[in-house]
Amino acid sequence: MAYVIGSACVDIMDRSCMEECPVDCIYEGERKLYINPVECIDCGACETACPEQAITVDRRADPEHRADNRRFFEEPLSGRTAPLGTPGGATALGPVGADTAFVSSL
Repeated sequence: MAYVIGSACVDIMDRSCMEECPVDCIYEGERKLYINPVECIDCGACETACPEQAITVDRRADPEHRADNRRFFEEPLSGRTAPLGTPGGATALGPVGADTAFVSSL
């Protein structure tokens, strides 16, 4: 079970969750943040840090948001030939500069 960032984060990206995440598993797209479900350790620090209340445990998240979060890591994003996969830390990767088609359409 991992955490998922919902649409309340789109165009806001406060980044408080990134500062609290002990495993650096929150990645920055162009308009939204995404939690890598493989790297997340389910500690919940991000959920309590989010001032937008955009983060929830995946089993309570909207199914479309849960699927979209996985797509960010499992499918190639616009301008990329390969999926992100599991980079092992967001800080070293930096902002990705792309979002999923779902977020881009909002």
